[in-house]
Amino acid sequence: MTLVKLTEFAKFIRDDDRKLRKNLFDANVRDYQGTTQVNEEIRKSLQKKEGENFWWLNNGVTVIAAKAVQSGKVITIEDPQLVNGLQTSTEIFNYFQDANTQGDEREVMVRIIVPGKTEISDRIIKATNSQTSIPPASLRATDKVHRDIEAYLEPFGIFYDRRKNQHKNEGRSTEQIISIPLLAQAIMSISMQRPDNARARPSSLLKRDEDYARIFSPEHPIELYLVASKLIKAVQSYLRGRDDLQPKDKNNILFYVAMYVASRLSGKAKPNIQELGRINPDKVDLTAIEESVKIVLAEYSALGASDAVAKGSVLQAKLIERRLAEEYPAKR
Repeated sequence: MTLVKLTEFAKFIRDDDRKLRKNLFDANVRDYQGTTQVNEEIRKSLQKKEGENFWWLNNGVTVIAAKAVQSGKVITIEDPQLVNGLQTSTEIFNYFQDANTQGDEREVMVRIIVPGKTEISDRIIKATNSQTSIPPASLRATDKVHRDIEAYLEPFGIFYDRRKNQHKNEGRSTEQIISIPLLAQAIMSISMQRPDNARARPSSLLKRDEDYARIFSPEHPIELYLVASKLIKAVQSYLRGRDDLQPKDKNNILFYVAMYVASRLSGKAKPNIQELGRINPDKVDLTAIEESVKIVLAEYSALGASDAVAKGSVLQAKLIERRLAEEYPAKR
């Protein structure tokens, strides 16, 4: 650990154009969260120059690096990544952009770790972020599979919110952004045909290692995530426009409709992963969604149209074993 002058730290996180060096924070599990209570307190402590030193009131930042060499009071680090402390860093950056900081001698605590192995880096990232309230999805955000999904989806105009709020902060439309939890629910619905679990237990999909590995497997065709993203966002958009439906009903049927549309587009009642990955995302059209919503609503309403129906297994069974099986009988 070392104490670094705020002025020097601000220089470290700025590029030549005095903008925040976003690449430094790529391994952080969250993007800047904006005006939260914690960030407000950091901001106030920066603005109050008299009295306490900044590092007395702040946990500081954690940096992992490929190499670190100290010579006197200078530490040279190679390939640095700030894995914890993005909120603190952003507030420091904003403070030095906007305030009169002349003569500011305060310091921030910086912990520098040279882990040596990628798997150790991942454990450090999870450990240094698990002490605060962070959703399970965010703690998985640095896994390679999510980086691969992010890179694959972007050319198609879909921005994977691997680091929470990253794309919102960059001004992208919510219609173009898909979160890790929503993509997990979409995969659970269309590839495992468990929309009931997607609706009832969304957080557990990422907490249990077994469930997580089934959803975000490196063995899945990468195209599957494009199909799932396009499909769930299209169904969401359609349901939002249905003024005749109550919000709770839109929420309850979302994943069932996604499952039904996926089966129809694959031409099978129970498509496998490869068949789903071969679906042309451009075929996710209004007609396919409208027809599927009509069928799902009929079964959902017949069972009572309640949260319990959406979270139970009966609706899922009726749609697969009766409706889809009749439309697409298995070949013998």
